[in-house]
Amino acid sequence: MTTTSSTNPAVQAILSGSAPQQAKLAAASGLLPLPQSDLLEVLVALHTSDESEIAEAASETLSSQDPDDLLTAAKSSDTSPAVLNYLATVSQGSRQIHEAVALNNRTPDEAIAALAATTSDSSLLDLIAINQQRLVRFPRIIDAILGNSDRSTDAERRARETRKEFFEKERGAQQIAQELRVRGNSAAAEFFETADLSGGLSIEDAWLIAEHIEVSDAELDTSWLPSERYEDLKPETAEERNANFKRALEFEQSEQGEIPPERISLIRRIMFMNVKDRMKLAMKGDREARSILIRDSNRIVATAVVQNPRVTDQEVENIASMRTVADEVLRLIALNRNWARQYPIIHNLVRNPRTPIPTVLSTLPRIRTKDLKNLMQNRNVSEATRRQAQRLSQTRSGE
Repeated sequence: MTTTSSTNPAVQAILSGSAPQQAKLAAASGLLPLPQSDLLEVLVALHTSDESEIAEAASETLSSQDPDDLLTAAKSSDTSPAVLNYLATVSQGSRQIHEAVALNNRTPDEAIAALAATTSDSSLLDLIAINQQRLVRFPRIIDAILGNSDRSTDAERRARETRKEFFEKERGAQQIAQELRVRGNSAAAEFFETADLSGGLSIEDAWLIAEHIEVSDAELDTSWLPSERYEDLKPETAEERNANFKRALEFEQSEQGEIPPERISLIRRIMFMNVKDRMKLAMKGDREARSILIRDSNRIVATAVVQNPRVTDQEVENIASMRTVADEVLRLIALNRNWARQYPIIHNLVRNPRTPIPTVLSTLPRIRTKDLKNLMQNRNVSEATRRQAQRLSQTRSGE
């Protein structure tokens, strides 16, 4: 299934593959009454279809698009990244279109790198080289500029200066941290200042991960981690990190279905961080980072997610129902007074076969009678849970 930015049901059906063949062919031929933005998204997706008839029709329709419409799409902040990627890489793209794509923040970094590698327009390379933030975030753009024989002196100078300032100096991470602080993102800056960039985490990876950090050191309470558990933070082998990545990926696929490539890339980068950095990200990261690290095979890392001061009650409710989470996480949720007062959370806990039995038994008295009766019939929970649910139900009914 192709990921879509459009909310149009017809577009979603076509790109998911659920639309009839006739509808897909009509869309590829430009015969469906779609807004221009939706039409371009459909055509870009279909022109690489495995079905030759559809791919040929979509390619022909794309080539017939009005250049003014393409320029409007290239400038719009609502245009799909897939469409911007296409506009950046098509060789017949006009100078104006390529310039607009280079300036559009939604254009994928990979597309800018491809454009920088292939364009013969030195002024366009100048424009790309000016965006230092993008160059730092995706260093392959620097390589593309320097590898392009049509680069100008200014583009080469900017690319080399950025590489030297951020990637060749010993204090490259500190340079980035300083820039982040200037922009008011102190939480991400703190991560850069303390992240281990010697164990396989590149500055490029660190920059991506820093974008998912929203909690500063001042907001953290680390009293939950006693010194005797520091042993759990010991270094992992490359094989262990790879296994952790595969585990997280498999669990997410089983729960969410097909995963977009950019999400897979983020999961890989996070899971190949060392344990201490993953723990810090779990405590300081945003919702997307937390949703990945709650599946971490290291119990300390997974536990750190529910110690994050920004974790929401809705997230905890979802975690309480997950059968891929460490039992220690479920135990800590039950011990939290705020969460233990919320019925949907404790109800999920007692139904989760991963919840430790002592935790379930101590929680059952707060479960409603009708739900106790359902638990008595639930073969996914332990026999001890079913028996205790039956006893409580009988006691309440006076049997």
